[in-house]
Amino acid sequence: MRIGVIGTGNIGGTLGRALARAGHEVKLGSRHPGETSDGPEVSDLSGALADADAVLLALPAGGLEDFLAEHSEELGGKLVIDATNRIGAPVANAAAQLATAAPTARYARAFNTLGWENFAEPVFDGVPADLFFSCRQADRAVVEELIIGVGLQPAYLGEDKQDLVDSLLPLWFALVQANGGNRHVALRVLRK
Repeated sequence: MRIGVIGTGNIGGTLGRALARAGHEVKLGSRHPGETSDGPEVSDLSGALADADAVLLALPAGGLEDFLAEHSEELGGKLVIDATNRIGAPVANAAAQLATAAPTARYARAFNTLGWENFAEPVFDGVPADLFFSCRQADRAVVEELIIGVGLQPAYLGEDKQDLVDSLLPLWFALVQANGGNRHVALRVLRK
């Protein structure tokens, strides 16, 4: 799969490297395309979006509005996986902003409730952590493939459940604080 990762920081860079190791063709999109990477190619934002089957938004929330204004047409019809967290805003996800800017884009909410440390090392005592996500049923298999490619276990919450996914974010922060600031903590659903 061709994946455009928008953002080269801890989240975008770590996910981009993991997805490339899983065999996907990954381009990291940056406002500073001269950056070097120890993984996938770094291009400008349009270069990362061109020909992408899926787009992973991993940019700081402050850059989201400008990104959507400049690249809304390039997102049309694509699966857009929202890993941004608009901390302090009434809603953490960018579902409404994406729907307004690119109404034909297909929205998924994933990769936003764990720290990048869990994407770099997703296995705890031989068991992968769960990653909770929401998307249209028609896109579920694709999103699950990407989650598995990172080394995590997909935990599907249903369609239009981005707010439910977001509700796990304060829980993760509380677990980090309860563990003395250790960000390498995650959740696991036990199944029988």
